[in-house]
Amino acid sequence: MDEIAIGQLIMGLFGGLAIFLFGMEQMTDALKSVAGAGMSRILGKLTSNRFTAAITGAFVTAVIQSSSVTTVLVVGFISAGLMSLQQSVGVIMGANVGTTITAQIIAFKVTEYALALVAIGFACTFFTKRQRWKLYGAMIMGLGMIFLGMGLMSEATKPLRTFEPFIELMQRMDRAYLAILVSAGFTALVQSSSATTGIVIVLASQGFISLEAGIALAFGANIGTCVTAVLAALGKPREAAQAAGVHLFFNILGVLIWLPFIGALAMVVTRISPSSPDLEGAARLAAETPRQIANAHTLFNIANTILFIWFTKPIALLVTKVLPVKSVPIPREARPKYIQDAFLETPGIALDKLRLEIIRLGEHVSEVGIEIGHATASGTAEDFERGVYKERNNQKLFEAITEYIRRLSTMSLSRSESRRVAALTAIAAHIQNVGETNAVNLVAIGRERLQSGAAFGDETVTRMNELVRRMRDAFDLAIDSLERPALAHEVIAMKSEIQQLAAGITEHLAARLIADDPNRALLFRLESQAVEIIQREYYFAKKIAKTVVTEIEASFEDPAIINELEDLQADMKSDALSS
Repeated sequence: MDEIAIGQLIMGLFGGLAIFLFGMEQMTDALKSVAGAGMSRILGKLTSNRFTAAITGAFVTAVIQSSSVTTVLVVGFISAGLMSLQQSVGVIMGANVGTTITAQIIAFKVTEYALALVAIGFACTFFTKRQRWKLYGAMIMGLGMIFLGMGLMSEATKPLRTFEPFIELMQRMDRAYLAILVSAGFTALVQSSSATTGIVIVLASQGFISLEAGIALAFGANIGTCVTAVLAALGKPREAAQAAGVHLFFNILGVLIWLPFIGALAMVVTRISPSSPDLEGAARLAAETPRQIANAHTLFNIANTILFIWFTKPIALLVTKVLPVKSVPIPREARPKYIQDAFLETPGIALDKLRLEIIRLGEHVSEVGIEIGHATASGTAEDFERGVYKERNNQKLFEAITEYIRRLSTMSLSRSESRRVAALTAIAAHIQNVGETNAVNLVAIGRERLQSGAAFGDETVTRMNELVRRMRDAFDLAIDSLERPALAHEVIAMKSEIQQLAAGITEHLAARLIADDPNRALLFRLESQAVEIIQREYYFAKKIAKTVVTEIEASFEDPAIINELEDLQADMKSDALSS
């Protein structure tokens, strides 16, 4: 065979494979858009037991034509706590059955209608404005491309009928182990068991391979397709790795069980598949083998599902032991120090411990706020990374506090205890709002400053540091007021001072706007945003102080204190009207 023929063969084979894969992807994407949301709901609801899980997995995969998509949905449900790993075993088994529909479609000799399907699909896509009809057109055109790619591969491989080295290679495929390894490797490479099955059926339709070799190659495709799930699980939560592990275990074990019985499986599918007794030799082999391979592929996966469906729990336990969920160590700063389960039985003590934990959270947020505040004006990227990391620890502590509040709220609480719980809940939320404002808004301003290469002016930095210092004083006083409630008055009284400092910076920025600096407009925007964010943080500090005042009012009955609170409430009302 000369070089030109080899070049034409390679172009025809891989060009056809490219069209096949593109058509498969287009059809799958369109199917997901049309039925994806519905399939997701079905998958979430119909997995109450192993049998409905398997049927659901088969149905969803048959509709969306992608076992990988089904696996992704499964991983999402497991991560969200909507499905257990044991339930996912049944779905993954069913997905293997559903994916054999592709092989059944390919086995029909419909390649002569490929261009008609492409034309119809294109017409639906091009001549309609309705999105749903465009998706239907994409599905039809994708199916046509699958058959077109099959036809091109079939046409390209015809010269191989008389090429002795290739014939000898295909004869070696009768060695099951070699056929499985070759097929698994190719499937892992192209990331599509449907592509491998399609090529196997093309080879069978040319009379190149026997039924036994075709079955072994289909087995290998079943193993190779697991690589897709493994790759998809890289970098994902351990639940994703466990779902991929179930897929891998199920497929490999299924192949190992059936490996000695390839001959028996070939006899069964020969009897149940259509035959062509009027043909002889290679012509009969080419006519019968494609359908037989597709049937063997389906029968193999159905039999494995029926066999393993009774062992979903042991399979899940085995995979969990091999791939246990790793416990991520929680930094000391993110772990609660005061709140403990033992105190929940005594709400009064639990409330006091909760108050101490919230004070601790506030102190951590204040420390991080100082770091991020300075970094916004003159810090480096490393400063921001360090500040964001610390704020993530604060977020974990806040989540532990809110969970403790949730559990405390289920206890039998008095009216005053319920009010204190509500007040502490609001205070914790305000504290975390300050932390998130630092870690999101201020960090975003600082990073934009770094990317632009601009620098805040010295006078601006000095003025802003003073505003940050006073705002931080207000926040720290608000936190301290949880231990000394009288300090809440000082926080509320600082409003005019904070406003004056902010107004002074704003005037300074407006005066600087006329400076001859190419970055002046950018700096004006960033500096103005920073001032607004700092004022917003004072707003949360004032909310904490007002909540403390409300809690004092609920906790004390001393007439002198009540009179003082009434005066303070009047001030707060006028303050609210003015703001």
